[in-house]
Amino acid sequence: MAVAVPPYVEGHGLLRGRGVLITAAAGVGIGFAAARKAVEEGCAAIFISDIHERRLGEAAEKLKALSPSTPVFHQLCNVTDEAQVQALVAAAEDRLGGVDVLINNAGLGGLKSVVDMTDEEWSRVLDITLTGTMRMTRAVLKAMIPRKAGAIVNNASVLGWRAQKGQSHYAAAKAGVMAFTRCSALEAAEHGIRINAVSPSIAMHDFLKKASTEEELAQLSKVEAFGRAAEVWEVANVMMFLASDYAGYMVGEVVSVSSQRA
Repeated sequence: MAVAVPPYVEGHGLLRGRGVLITAAAGVGIGFAAARKAVEEGCAAIFISDIHERRLGEAAEKLKALSPSTPVFHQLCNVTDEAQVQALVAAAEDRLGGVDVLINNAGLGGLKSVVDMTDEEWSRVLDITLTGTMRMTRAVLKAMIPRKAGAIVNNASVLGWRAQKGQSHYAAAKAGVMAFTRCSALEAAEHGIRINAVSPSIAMHDFLKKASTEEELAQLSKVEAFGRAAEVWEVANVMMFLASDYAGYMVGEVVSVSSQRA
């Protein structure tokens, strides 16, 4: 029997005064939940990006309605394109007066067995999920290092630890995000910058429901400790913690937002 979803957690000013940049923040997934939480946590301004123009614009309008006094900026960006990454970071640096927090949320999954997987399918998942995280981190670090401050939060997955059929490309990419987080964090720490990651299992939202069968989602939810999938805002809450000063001594950690931990 599933445990009921707890009440929504209101903001406590964890990101007060920070300029926040989030990738893949359109729609109803973890990225938009993180953007909403950042606004509720008092960020000075927020800059969101995605590859879906209409949904990105709609997400920006929702954030403006949520807090009319918080500046909201948005720009299309495909994290597989270095020129677009550079343009996004340059725009965010300008509009935010410096990126204080980067949340790397862009990723791509899919269900495919190894014997049926093409090189293109494998490469696309790794390019978006792993190399895209590296590209964004690399670009933002070049801006953060001279300021000797900043926080980066990556979105990994429980599949970086656990096995699941049909997920070899996605699991490999997310395990790579975990390793990248640990290694890049040691380099960034020398400059007063923190890099950490969250590792969610299943977080329920409309896009996931369209991409998976009802039976598959029910089975994945059943094995969780609470007998249910996470709400996207429950994952975003942990992102806010890692981006805040409360996580000031955490370096290269991958925090499980799930009972399916390593």
